[in-house]
Amino acid sequence: MGVTRQKHAKKIMGFYKHNFQFREPFQVLLDGTFCQAALRNKIQIREQLPGYLDGAAQLCTTRCVIKELESLGKALYGAKLIAQRFQVRNCSHHKNPVSGSTCLLSMIEDGNPHHFFIATQDQDLSNKVKRKPGIPLLFIIQNTMVLDKPSPKSLAFVQKLQTNQLVPEYQKQSIVELKEKEGLVKQEGEKRRKRKRAGGPNPLSCLKKKKKKTQEGQEPSAEKKKRRKRKRNR
Repeated sequence: MGVTRQKHAKKIMGFYKHNFQFREPFQVLLDGTFCQAALRNKIQIREQLPGYLDGAAQLCTTRCVIKELESLGKALYGAKLIAQRFQVRNCSHHKNPVSGSTCLLSMIEDGNPHHFFIATQDQDLSNKVKRKPGIPLLFIIQNTMVLDKPSPKSLAFVQKLQTNQLVPEYQKQSIVELKEKEGLVKQEGEKRRKRKRAGGPNPLSCLKKKKKKTQEGQEPSAEKKKRRKRKRNR
Protein backbone atom coordinates (compact mmCIF):
# COMPACT_ATOMS: atom_id res chain seq x y z
CA MET A 1 0.00 0.00 0.00
CA GLY A 2 1.49 3.32 -1.08
CA VAL A 3 2.43 5.84 1.60
CA THR A 4 0.73 8.67 -0.29
CA ARG A 5 -2.51 6.73 -0.62
CA GLN A 6 -2.42 5.84 3.08
CA LYS A 7 -1.93 9.51 4.07
CA HIS A 8 -4.78 10.48 1.76
CA ALA A 9 -7.11 7.96 3.45
CA LYS A 10 -6.00 9.00 6.95
CA LYS A 11 -6.78 12.65 6.23
CA ILE A 12 -10.24 11.82 4.89
CA MET A 13 -10.96 9.54 7.86
CA GLY A 14 -10.02 12.40 10.19
CA PHE A 15 -12.59 14.58 8.43
CA TYR A 16 -15.41 12.07 8.99
CA LYS A 17 -14.35 11.27 12.56
CA HIS A 18 -14.21 14.92 13.60
CA ASN A 19 -17.26 16.24 11.77
CA PHE A 20 -19.63 13.26 11.55
CA GLN A 21 -18.72 11.21 14.65
CA PHE A 22 -17.50 8.06 12.83
CA ARG A 23 -16.00 5.55 15.25
CA GLU A 24 -14.57 2.02 15.16
CA PRO A 25 -15.58 -0.50 14.15
CA PHE A 26 -16.40 1.19 10.84
CA GLN A 27 -19.50 -0.29 9.19
CA VAL A 28 -19.04 -0.75 5.45
CA LEU A 29 -22.04 -1.63 3.27
CA LEU A 30 -20.94 -3.43 0.09
CA ASP A 31 -22.96 -4.07 -3.05
CA GLY A 32 -22.54 -6.73 -5.73
CA THR A 33 -20.49 -4.53 -8.08
CA PHE A 34 -17.83 -3.93 -5.42
CA CYS A 35 -17.63 -7.65 -4.60
CA GLN A 36 -17.28 -8.48 -8.30
CA ALA A 37 -14.50 -5.89 -8.77
CA ALA A 38 -12.66 -7.25 -5.72
CA LEU A 39 -12.88 -10.78 -7.10
CA ARG A 40 -11.69 -9.72 -10.55
CA ASN A 41 -8.72 -7.74 -9.13
CA LYS A 42 -7.88 -10.38 -6.49
CA ILE A 43 -8.39 -7.99 -3.57
CA GLN A 44 -8.85 -9.52 -0.12
CA ILE A 45 -11.43 -7.08 1.26
CA ARG A 46 -11.58 -8.46 4.78
CA GLU A 47 -7.79 -8.39 5.22
CA GLN A 48 -6.94 -5.17 3.35
CA LEU A 49 -9.76 -2.76 4.22
CA PRO A 50 -9.08 -2.37 8.00
CA GLY A 51 -5.45 -1.52 7.25
CA TYR A 52 -6.49 1.04 4.66
CA LEU A 53 -9.04 2.69 6.97
CA ASP A 54 -6.59 2.45 9.89
CA GLY A 55 -9.20 0.84 12.13
CA ALA A 56 -11.41 -2.17 12.70
CA ALA A 57 -14.15 -2.59 10.09
CA GLN A 58 -17.40 -4.57 9.95
CA LEU A 59 -18.16 -5.66 6.39
CA CYS A 60 -21.88 -5.99 5.77
CA THR A 61 -24.50 -6.13 3.06
CA THR A 62 -28.27 -6.57 2.77
CA ARG A 63 -30.65 -9.33 1.68
CA CYS A 64 -31.60 -7.29 -1.37
CA VAL A 65 -27.98 -7.23 -2.56
CA ILE A 66 -27.67 -11.00 -2.18
CA LYS A 67 -31.03 -11.59 -3.91
CA GLU A 68 -29.92 -9.39 -6.80
CA LEU A 69 -26.68 -11.36 -7.20
CA GLU A 70 -28.60 -14.64 -7.14
CA SER A 71 -30.92 -13.39 -9.88
CA LEU A 72 -27.98 -12.50 -12.14
CA GLY A 73 -26.91 -16.15 -12.42
CA LYS A 74 -23.51 -17.75 -12.96
CA ALA A 75 -21.80 -14.57 -14.15
CA LEU A 76 -21.85 -13.17 -10.61
CA TYR A 77 -21.73 -16.45 -8.67
CA GLY A 78 -18.30 -15.62 -7.21
CA ALA A 79 -19.46 -12.15 -6.11
CA LYS A 80 -22.47 -13.75 -4.43
CA LEU A 81 -20.21 -16.11 -2.45
CA ILE A 82 -18.15 -13.14 -1.27
CA ALA A 83 -21.23 -11.13 -0.23
CA GLN A 84 -22.63 -14.07 1.71
CA ARG A 85 -19.56 -14.06 3.98
CA PHE A 86 -20.44 -10.61 5.31
CA GLN A 87 -22.91 -9.65 8.02
CA VAL A 88 -26.44 -9.08 6.71
CA ARG A 89 -28.07 -5.85 7.90
CA ASN A 90 -31.84 -5.73 8.16
CA CYS A 91 -33.58 -3.57 5.59
CA SER A 92 -37.23 -2.67 5.11
CA HIS A 93 -37.71 -4.85 2.01
CA HIS A 94 -38.31 -8.29 3.57
CA LYS A 95 -41.37 -9.16 1.51
CA ASN A 96 -40.60 -7.17 -1.63
CA PRO A 97 -36.85 -7.11 -2.42
CA VAL A 98 -35.57 -4.14 -4.41
CA SER A 99 -32.37 -3.52 -6.34
CA GLY A 100 -29.11 -3.37 -4.44
CA SER A 101 -28.59 0.32 -5.11
CA THR A 102 -32.12 1.24 -3.96
CA CYS A 103 -31.68 -0.81 -0.82
CA LEU A 104 -28.33 0.75 0.10
CA LEU A 105 -29.76 4.24 -0.40
CA SER A 106 -32.57 3.40 2.02
CA MET A 107 -29.98 2.35 4.60
CA ILE A 108 -28.43 5.84 4.71
CA GLU A 109 -31.62 7.87 4.93
CA ASP A 110 -32.33 10.33 7.77
CA GLY A 111 -28.74 11.51 8.07
CA ASN A 112 -27.02 8.10 8.06
CA PRO A 113 -27.58 7.46 11.81
CA HIS A 114 -25.63 4.15 11.75
CA HIS A 115 -22.58 5.81 10.14
CA PHE A 116 -22.36 3.48 7.14
CA PHE A 117 -19.67 3.59 4.47
CA ILE A 118 -20.90 2.71 0.97
CA ALA A 119 -18.65 0.48 -1.17
CA THR A 120 -19.78 0.32 -4.82
CA GLN A 121 -18.67 0.48 -8.43
CA ASP A 122 -22.11 1.70 -9.55
CA GLN A 123 -21.61 5.26 -10.84
CA ASP A 124 -25.28 6.16 -10.55
CA LEU A 125 -25.37 5.01 -6.92
CA SER A 126 -22.13 6.91 -6.20
CA ASN A 127 -23.61 10.15 -7.55
CA LYS A 128 -26.70 9.74 -5.35
CA VAL A 129 -24.56 9.03 -2.29
CA LYS A 130 -22.56 12.22 -2.91
CA ARG A 131 -25.77 14.26 -2.69
CA LYS A 132 -26.09 13.27 0.97
CA PRO A 133 -23.69 14.76 3.53
CA GLY A 134 -21.54 12.63 5.78
CA ILE A 135 -21.35 9.34 3.84
CA PRO A 136 -17.87 8.00 2.98
CA LEU A 137 -17.66 6.35 -0.43
CA LEU A 138 -15.33 3.46 -1.34
CA PHE A 139 -14.54 2.12 -4.80
CA ILE A 140 -11.88 0.06 -6.57
CA ILE A 141 -9.58 1.52 -9.20
CA GLN A 142 -6.40 0.09 -10.73
CA ASN A 143 -6.40 -2.96 -8.45
CA THR A 144 -6.63 -0.87 -5.27
CA MET A 145 -9.38 0.29 -2.92
CA VAL A 146 -9.87 4.05 -2.76
CA LEU A 147 -11.72 6.20 -0.23
CA ASP A 148 -13.27 9.08 -2.15
CA LYS A 149 -12.63 12.63 -0.96
CA PRO A 150 -15.51 14.38 0.87
CA SER A 151 -18.26 15.49 -1.47
CA PRO A 152 -19.19 19.17 -1.94
CA LYS A 153 -22.38 18.41 0.00
CA SER A 154 -20.38 17.18 3.00
CA LEU A 155 -18.03 20.17 2.85
CA ALA A 156 -20.95 22.61 2.71
CA PHE A 157 -22.61 20.88 5.66
CA VAL A 158 -19.45 21.20 7.77
CA GLN A 159 -19.07 24.85 6.81
CA LYS A 160 -22.58 25.54 8.11
CA LEU A 161 -21.73 23.78 11.35
CA GLN A 162 -18.64 25.91 11.80
CA THR A 163 -20.60 29.13 11.30
CA ASN A 164 -23.25 27.99 13.82
CA GLN A 165 -25.96 27.99 11.19
CA LEU A 166 -26.85 24.35 11.73
CA VAL A 167 -26.69 22.03 14.74
CA PRO A 168 -27.51 18.34 14.07
CA GLU A 169 -29.77 16.45 16.46
CA TYR A 170 -27.02 14.17 17.79
CA GLN A 171 -24.96 17.23 18.76
CA LYS A 172 -27.95 18.85 20.51
CA GLN A 173 -28.40 15.69 22.57
CA SER A 174 -24.69 15.51 23.38
CA ILE A 175 -24.76 19.14 24.58
CA VAL A 176 -27.61 18.36 26.97
CA GLU A 177 -25.81 15.27 28.26
CA LEU A 178 -22.61 17.23 28.83
CA LYS A 179 -24.50 19.90 30.80
CA GLU A 180 -26.03 17.25 33.03
CA LYS A 181 -22.67 15.51 33.46
CA GLU A 182 -20.93 18.73 34.50
CA GLY A 183 -23.78 19.66 36.84
CA LEU A 184 -24.62 22.90 35.03
CA VAL A 185 -28.35 22.29 35.35
CA LYS A 186 -28.05 21.87 39.13
CA GLN A 187 -25.97 25.01 39.45
CA GLU A 188 -28.69 27.06 37.81
CA GLY A 189 -31.19 25.71 40.34
CA GLU A 190 -28.88 26.55 43.22
CA LYS A 191 -28.47 30.12 42.02
CA ARG A 192 -32.21 30.58 41.98
CA ARG A 193 -32.50 29.29 45.55
CA LYS A 194 -29.82 31.68 46.77
CA ARG A 195 -31.73 34.63 45.34
CA LYS A 196 -34.84 33.62 47.27
CA ARG A 197 -32.91 33.36 50.55
CA ALA A 198 -31.42 36.84 50.09
CA GLY A 199 -34.88 38.41 50.42
CA GLY A 200 -35.45 37.13 54.01
CA PRO A 201 -35.09 39.15 57.28
CA ASN A 202 -31.65 40.05 58.54
CA PRO A 203 -31.04 38.33 61.92
CA LEU A 204 -28.53 41.02 62.94
CA SER A 205 -31.24 43.68 62.98
CA CYS A 206 -33.13 41.66 65.59
CA LEU A 207 -30.06 41.40 67.79
CA LYS A 208 -29.50 45.16 67.73
CA LYS A 209 -33.06 45.77 68.91
CA LYS A 210 -32.59 43.41 71.86
CA LYS A 211 -29.39 45.18 72.90
CA LYS A 212 -31.15 48.53 72.92
CA LYS A 213 -33.86 47.19 75.21
CA THR A 214 -31.36 45.82 77.71
CA GLN A 215 -29.41 49.05 77.69
CA GLU A 216 -32.57 51.11 78.26
CA GLY A 217 -33.51 48.76 81.10
CA GLN A 218 -30.09 49.10 82.72
CA GLU A 219 -29.94 52.92 82.68
CA PRO A 220 -32.68 53.56 85.32
CA SER A 221 -31.19 51.02 87.73
CA ALA A 222 -27.76 52.71 87.49
CA GLU A 223 -29.25 56.13 88.18
CA LYS A 224 -31.12 54.79 91.24
CA LYS A 225 -27.88 53.36 92.64
CA LYS A 226 -26.15 56.73 92.22
CA ARG A 227 -29.02 58.55 94.02
CA ARG A 228 -28.88 56.11 96.94
CA LYS A 229 -25.12 56.67 97.33
CA ARG A 230 -25.63 60.46 97.34
CA LYS A 231 -28.29 60.21 100.08
CA ARG A 232 -26.02 58.12 102.27
CA ASN A 233 -23.14 60.56 101.87
CA ARG A 234 -25.35 63.39 103.04
